[in-house]
Amino acid sequence: MDYKELIERNPSVLGGKPIIKGTRISVELIIRKLGDGYSISEILENYPHLTTEQVKAALQYAADVIAFEETITT
Repeated sequence: MDYKELIERNPSVLGGKPIIKGTRISVELIIRKLGDGYSISEILENYPHLTTEQVKAALQYAADVIAFEETITT
């Protein structure tokens, strides 16, 4: 799966934060829910128009952002 097919940035939606295409659900929201202990199943129950693939795409997107993050040491 290529998350680029499922994630977009649209300046007119949520200030350009990365979102699931066609929704107003941000990658950040999904990552925070998972970090708070929600399972993918629970996220899908709360947001029934999402798919497992979209949730996984959010994780892949976040991993890529971190992977290419520049580390600055002081």
